[in-house]
This record gives sequence, structure tokens and C-alpha cells, in this order.
Amino acid sequence: MASITTARDAAHALELAQKLAGELETGGVFINGYCATDPRVTFGGVKKSGFGRELSHFGVHEFCNAQTVWLDRH
Repeated sequence: MASITTARDAAHALELAQKLAGELETGGVFINGYCATDPRVTFGGVKKSGFGRELSHFGVHEFCNAQTVWLDRH
């Protein structure tokens, strides 16, 4: 889920972006437009939405399993 709103000018848009991004738990906050797809921007849901992350370096981590290998040399 994403949130979308409009702003009257660039200064208001920046103020709105900071406020909304901090208060809303959504996969994205869009102001005065919507970016449907761009490989530089992560896309995905939050909480139990059923959607993971796609695109950008965050999306790559969805397909990786991190593994710790520890060797105690003592």
C-alpha cells in the first residue's frame, strides 16, 4: 500500500514528505505524482501485506540468505 497526496509548491512538498514518511507505515509516499516503476526505487509492502521488497538493492536481499560462518582460532 502506498500513500499519495499533493502539495502546492516544492517547499510544502518537502515538508509534507518528511511528515508523512515519519507517520505512515506504507511501502511508499508519493507527492504530486506516482513512480510506477524505476529500478533505483524500492517497491514493496509492510507488515503482513504479503509483499516483499522488489527492485533496488533492497530487492536483491529478498532473494539472498545471509549466513554467518564463525571460526574460533583459540
